Amino acid sequence: MLPITWSTFRLFVHVVAATVWVGGQLTLAALVPALRAAGPEVPRTAAQAFNRVAWVAYGVLIFTGLWNIMVIEPTWESAYGRTLMLKLVFVVLSGVTALLHARAKSRLGLAVFGAASGISALAIIFLAVQL
Repeated sequence: MLPITWSTFRLFVHVVAATVWVGGQLTLAALVPALRAAGPEVPRTAAQAFNRVAWVAYGVLIFTGLWNIMVIEPTWESAYGRTLMLKLVFVVLSGVTALLHARAKSRLGLAVFGAASGISALAIIFLAVQL
């Protein structure tokens, strides 16, 4: 068996948190039609329950992401550094749009900010695979 290191632990926690943040958004979005059929307040109740877990995961992502950057010490002018900067832009965008989605009052706001958060979260995963 390969040794378990701090790097292994750090990356494991980062990936688990990303799974919750991104996977949870995709799963909840897929469930919205069924939740609406169960009752008009059911989607909001489910979203509030998810948010209690999702925001913790987002915080863990920020913490472990900064930890990753400190360990890697990237050269920001390199292709790797520029890709990482773009990923960080999407991290901020995903968090801001998720917050706006959570506070939206109209169906249009929910749809636009929910889609923006989900798409930006998928962009983060794509860029993470590149890195």
